[in-house]
Amino acid sequence: MASQLKGENAAVRELLLALSVGFALPAPLPSDLQRKLDGNGLESIDALVQRAESSGLLTPDGTVVGPAQHALLAVAPTTKVHALQRELVNVYAANGQPLGDLARELARSGLADPRVAAELEQAGDKALERDPGLAYQLYNEALLAGSDDKATAARRAQAAAASGDLDTATRIVDALLVQQDPPDVRRAVDVAAAVWAQRGMVARGAEVYSWLGSSRVGESAPLAAVALVGCGDRSGAEGIFRPDAPPTSPTLLAATFAQIGKGVLQSLAADPHPGLQILIHASDMFNAAGAALPLPEMPAVLAALMALHSGEPNLAETICRSAAAAGQGGDTAQPRLFLVQGWSAMMQGKLEDARLAINEASKANHWPLVPRDEFLCSALEVGLARRNGDFPELIKAWERAREAMLHTAVDLYSLLPWGELMIAAARLRENHRIAPYLQEAWDVLERLGNPLLWAVPFHWSAVQAALLNESPADLAPHAAALARAAGQSHLAAVLAAAGKAWVTVLAERFRPDDVEAAARGLGAVGMPWEGARLAGHAAARAHERKDMVRLLSCARDLHPQASSSGSGAATPESRNASPAETGTGTQSDGAGLSEREKEVARLVLDGKTYREIGEAIYISPRTAEHHIARMRRRLGAENRSDLMAKLRLALGPEDQAHD
Repeated sequence: MASQLKGENAAVRELLLALSVGFALPAPLPSDLQRKLDGNGLESIDALVQRAESSGLLTPDGTVVGPAQHALLAVAPTTKVHALQRELVNVYAANGQPLGDLARELARSGLADPRVAAELEQAGDKALERDPGLAYQLYNEALLAGSDDKATAARRAQAAAASGDLDTATRIVDALLVQQDPPDVRRAVDVAAAVWAQRGMVARGAEVYSWLGSSRVGESAPLAAVALVGCGDRSGAEGIFRPDAPPTSPTLLAATFAQIGKGVLQSLAADPHPGLQILIHASDMFNAAGAALPLPEMPAVLAALMALHSGEPNLAETICRSAAAAGQGGDTAQPRLFLVQGWSAMMQGKLEDARLAINEASKANHWPLVPRDEFLCSALEVGLARRNGDFPELIKAWERAREAMLHTAVDLYSLLPWGELMIAAARLRENHRIAPYLQEAWDVLERLGNPLLWAVPFHWSAVQAALLNESPADLAPHAAALARAAGQSHLAAVLAAAGKAWVTVLAERFRPDDVEAAARGLGAVGMPWEGARLAGHAAARAHERKDMVRLLSCARDLHPQASSSGSGAATPESRNASPAETGTGTQSDGAGLSEREKEVARLVLDGKTYREIGEAIYISPRTAEHHIARMRRRLGAENRSDLMAKLRLALGPEDQAHD
């Protein structure tokens, strides 16, 4: 097509090539073409345009048709194309007009021009905090146009990390930090620390800040404090960041960072509660900033963790929900916000909401979960399986968590999942697999001075694990720690009372009043499932029927989801039992078993005893026995093995898949 434009059509060809490069009518044309037309005047330009339109290669709006444009650029010598492009840049510069998207086209075509590179860099800078994916593309195009690779490295790494590409960010930062006197070094260290944190290695990020030193840390000092506190280096955090120092600049982000550092250090104090408000303010400000910045930890997550450790999971859920709606931290931060929100829901006994949060986290962006979030997700699934009483699912979740452990390290901000895994390990008799990690966790707390806010819930997890292990020796130090903290922490007082109640229940020497008070206390600090479990266990061991009914009622008050099914016709043995014992109210589905009987059947197939069935769904062991006897008669089972086989058939394919 382009080869046809020869002879008298050569001028048309020159015009079409200039327009293909980016010149526009009626703006000035390239100097060579303009010189050829100078003798003929404006009418000759009009005639030239008319001939180009007549050829069908130029549209009336002055655009070269696509195939012709590609052909012209393909056959024209590269030196000529670049010369035209530089002349075009001169025209824009003379008019004081920005190149805009043309700069991207010029860079991609291979034109090296410092003016094009500078404009692309500036465009990348504008997009960096709002659209890091676009910024990364712009910086790379600036490199094609001749930008300094070293000068833009830190910004390119930030854009890559904020877009979720941790490997690329790491390669860029590593190549920069080994150079002599690297430019923009503070930004590069921020990126390195954030990437290490997402990989579940907060201590490595703290090491990078220590390498940077207080003389160069500037407004990143609060972020350095977050990393240093996270790995247990309290003195290092206090040495690099002074909470009473004013922000290094009056910007919203600088103020946000300062609040983050203050809140984290306040969480270590004897009275940590002001830190929660400080971090909530930081989260609100970061939401308003709308910046997609990679940080060692987002303010919303830190605030939510403080709320969870204070016994306020509802507040934690609200914080994360607001941050996720505001897009805090950009798209790559969404999975973590959803997972912490899911943990908050689980703590409140809202297990379906927690499962939905896991699903949201898994589809929040196109990158796989980073190791830190994969670990949190696996621990959350362990917690859900444990609370659902689903032993096969607990084993599956535990195996996933075991693998996730290998890809992360212990830090202060991961104590909740480690506490959940401590309890699960005791339940599964896998204590040896988690013992080294737990020792690291206790070491982190010890180095920080055993701050109450962070230590109390971890001691509570240790109490529950010791109870499952039936180990009074392991229980004693943690129960004593909770008792010592009771005077300074309301949560510690509640947990100490609950631990004491558990010991009396397992020894079958409990007072129902004390157990109910302890169970309701757990519910009041955002642990309704734990409270219901305590009351349910006590009900299964009660000697008096009135105490059993009372404790079962307490369990259902705290965890109403557990009482959402019922039974069919009453047996002679259960006609005199109360609704709280029998769980009546939901009729059979016509297939032979009521919803309550299906629950019992699943637990029977899991190998549970009468007592374990009762504790799982908050009915008495006697009522569980009545349900099983009724199912045996209804199904015509002659013995236990016959009953097991017929239960599998009665549950149907969907429920068998559950097993």
